[in-house]
Amino acid sequence: MFRSNFYKLIIVIALHLFITPAFIFAQSPPDSVVDKKLYFDEIVIQDNRMQIPFSQNNRDILILDAKIIEALPVQSLNELLGYVSGIDIRQRGPWGGQTDISINGGTFDQSLILLNGIKIIDPQTGHNMMNLPVSIAAIERVEILKGAAASAYGINAIKGALNIITKQPNKNSVVVNLSSGSSFERDGDSNNLYGAAGADISASIVSENVKHFLSLSTQQTSGYRYNTAMNNNKAFYQNEIKLDDKNLLKFTGGFVLNDFGANGFYSPPGDKESKEKIETSIASVKGVFRIHDKWKLHPSVNYRYNHDNYIFIKQNPSVYENNHFSHVIDASLNNSIQIGSGILGVGAEFRKELIRSNSLGNRERDNYGFFVDYLFKKIGNLDLNAGTYLNYSKYFGWQLLPSLDAGYQLTDSWRVYANAGTGTRVPTYTDWYYLGPDNIGNSELEPEEALHIEGGVRFNGKGLKASANYFYSYTYNMIDWVKNSLTDPWQPQNFQKMKMHGISLNADYRLINSSTKNGFNLLYGASYTWLNPNLVAKRNSSYNYSHYALENLKNQVIMRVTSMFYGKFSATLAGRYEQRINKNGYFLTDSKFEANFDKIRLNLNLNNITNVTYIETGAVPLPGRWMSVGVSWAL
Repeated sequence: MFRSNFYKLIIVIALHLFITPAFIFAQSPPDSVVDKKLYFDEIVIQDNRMQIPFSQNNRDILILDAKIIEALPVQSLNELLGYVSGIDIRQRGPWGGQTDISINGGTFDQSLILLNGIKIIDPQTGHNMMNLPVSIAAIERVEILKGAAASAYGINAIKGALNIITKQPNKNSVVVNLSSGSSFERDGDSNNLYGAAGADISASIVSENVKHFLSLSTQQTSGYRYNTAMNNNKAFYQNEIKLDDKNLLKFTGGFVLNDFGANGFYSPPGDKESKEKIETSIASVKGVFRIHDKWKLHPSVNYRYNHDNYIFIKQNPSVYENNHFSHVIDASLNNSIQIGSGILGVGAEFRKELIRSNSLGNRERDNYGFFVDYLFKKIGNLDLNAGTYLNYSKYFGWQLLPSLDAGYQLTDSWRVYANAGTGTRVPTYTDWYYLGPDNIGNSELEPEEALHIEGGVRFNGKGLKASANYFYSYTYNMIDWVKNSLTDPWQPQNFQKMKMHGISLNADYRLINSSTKNGFNLLYGASYTWLNPNLVAKRNSSYNYSHYALENLKNQVIMRVTSMFYGKFSATLAGRYEQRINKNGYFLTDSKFEANFDKIRLNLNLNNITNVTYIETGAVPLPGRWMSVGVSWAL
């Protein structure tokens, strides 16, 4: 099955690669000049203490920049991440519906989500972390750091971290996006077409000392099968205030209300009539202060509110209804100080989590973290970065989580690197205390702990970026929801150790033709990820059924090609093959066509062109063939 689908992918991409370049260059003037530029060199990976350019980083880092985001045939962040090597998107609903994120074979709780550096940790359940207030039109780029990263980001980054960076305006503007789509299949009860419609408006106001950015969006769909309708509304605001030449203040605020049918999401087949509504608000104030030429101070205070309402039978809520209200306050103080030839990063953070819930109880807990990093910037062509994160919780005591990475610059373009890092994940309140018809919590759970070792080589040249990486990770006290018989309820246990080997290969090639108006002709991307897990149960403990641990990817192939011609038109063809442990793989093909007429853009997306039936998690089948059209005005 893998070989057959893989060959289909190769043939489709090869045909596109063969046809489009010839057509493009046939339209170029004879004296056109091809300008192949070094890219990603300017991007600085966002960290609260260390500001390290992409080309000098010693980790497996992937970047989806504005060009890739604009070209891909996707309408939500969830769908966008499906085209990232090593990321496993487990959607229970498309177009921004309920989605879990896994990096390099981890569970959905083992990856940390950040929004402009704000940690999105949900103490109730990891299922809500992707309920974010930003539409895809508001995103500038996404940074994906793989591997245990406690020394950089603190707790819950066992398998890595995903940081969403929103657009930073540089001029006054208003942009309006409208879209509509359908599978052209009908609801068997109402005979109405299944369809979706979305609207997004963003505005920027820029003055000499203040930058404002506001984004409002809505995504509504009647679903794609019974009880899968969704109404997703978002608001996002950020500003940057320049106090003087050395000091900045940044404010971020956002709100999202996502109301959707949850047919089969958590307890199939009994939850056919379930519905869920998730309301999330975030607020953040950050400062960037240059105390001295060699000392930068980064204080921040963040707040997150979440209300999760779940009704088992929407026609009769009294049968079973959950209401969870959670509040999280996170304050941190970070410093970066130049000392000698290196940079010292020192920081501390405090986190308070509260929850009020009819099924989890009224609870609260505090967490304290302390960071120390030192970056040896250059020892010849070698640089080193050593760090540690010291975590304290009254439930678990002290945990020391060190890391070390090193890189050697072979040439201007070639770099080899290696790193070793550790991480920990604290159980959620659902892990500890949940009580439902098919699931019960376990208050005796301990934190998960992980070690990640990695080595790789990276090429960052003119027009081409490529990397090859190997990693080994060991997760101890791994939490999984398990049971011994089909009639038993699911319950989480620290009963496993996970040993994971993995290989990832990535390549992006960009060809910029300076003779065309927009300066961008071709973008190719290809990646392969192989994961080999080995689950080992602790002594005297075994269970017959696992809910999450045996769902990870084993093989993943992603290929995409975008071409632009006449300076106005572009076409993208993208395909991905995914095979999970003990399951047959599936192959998805998407395409996008766009026409750009100065301030107006028109686009046509075709998703799942071959109408594949597939499941990403649980027993939830995802949509078949889907077509959508969109228009964008820049005012």
